[in-house]
Amino acid sequence: MPRRPGPSTRLKLTLSYAGVVLVTGAVLLAVVWVFLLRYVPDNSQGLLGISPNRYLLSRIFGRAAAVTMGVLLVAGLGGGWVLAGRMLAPLTRITAAARTAGSGSLSHRIRMEGRQDEFRELADAFDGMLERLESHVAEQQRFAANASHELRTPLAISQALLDVARRDPDGDHDEVFARLQAVNARAIDLTEALLLLGRSDRGNFARETVDLSLLAEEAAEVLLPRAEERGITLDVSGGAAPVGGSAELLLRMVTNLVQNAVVHNLPAGGTVTVRTGTRGDLGELRVENTGPPVPPGLVPTLTEPFRRGTERVRTDEHAGAGLGLAIVHSVVRAHGGSLDLVPRPGGGLLVTVLLPAAGPDSGPTVSAKV
Repeated sequence: MPRRPGPSTRLKLTLSYAGVVLVTGAVLLAVVWVFLLRYVPDNSQGLLGISPNRYLLSRIFGRAAAVTMGVLLVAGLGGGWVLAGRMLAPLTRITAAARTAGSGSLSHRIRMEGRQDEFRELADAFDGMLERLESHVAEQQRFAANASHELRTPLAISQALLDVARRDPDGDHDEVFARLQAVNARAIDLTEALLLLGRSDRGNFARETVDLSLLAEEAAEVLLPRAEERGITLDVSGGAAPVGGSAELLLRMVTNLVQNAVVHNLPAGGTVTVRTGTRGDLGELRVENTGPPVPPGLVPTLTEPFRRGTERVRTDEHAGAGLGLAIVHSVVRAHGGSLDLVPRPGGGLLVTVLLPAAGPDSGPTVSAKV
């Protein structure tokens, strides 16, 4: 929004400094006038007939006072201008850094030297903000590039299948239709995952009381057939764990964790253990599964979007979109909780989710089922 031009802060500070100096000087001269000249006799002979009288001293003192006030005015303006410039120099650097960041360059840092004061505290806070913004923008750029690539792949496959079918009208169209359906389902799942990830990142959802134990039972009920197909034992137990948040998002979080534990497991004879409960004023969800060993260096990357954990063995042929744990991390973060992934010594992962307990105004406990 355009603003009308006004006096600079440096000029205002300069005038303020000069005004303080002039007022101080005027008070001192008034004190001298009142407490010194009042005792000088006001007659033609002066004090004891040899000293100047009050009239003479007033004229001499008046000239000296006028010269002194002039000198104080010049010194106040000059010194105030220099002092204001030095005081505002850090603010000038911060303003220049803000303009640089506004032009799109987030790599610039102020790195103001010197001891801690208000300006250096502001500069450090600004540097921290720029660092977070740069990291967030880089993450969003990587996410957009990966999402574009992931969405382009099924579209390209669909186009290739359609081209084949058009060139060979007498071919086996049932197989083409089946492959097109599979590719289309993958694109739909990926799009829904991207929308859910964006929604959880924004955090604009209604909060209610949700029991993690009910969500765990619901997720286990849905994924039990898949676990049985792979010969995996799915065990869900624990007490109530009421937390505040979105039932839909929290159900997706629990489902993704259990599905990830089922998929990244042993080829046969594996187990998935889900435990719920409370820890202090937090709701706790623990998902533990058997499986191949997970390298410790791989664990921090598992929650990044489109990181499929290529060093982990997967027993199904669907490669997935690499958004399962990314959605989990985003949902946990949006609910103000914490997510901890620890490799088990014998293989597999132990995932612990801690979420703030439901507040008194969160409403009755609900399940995610509609």
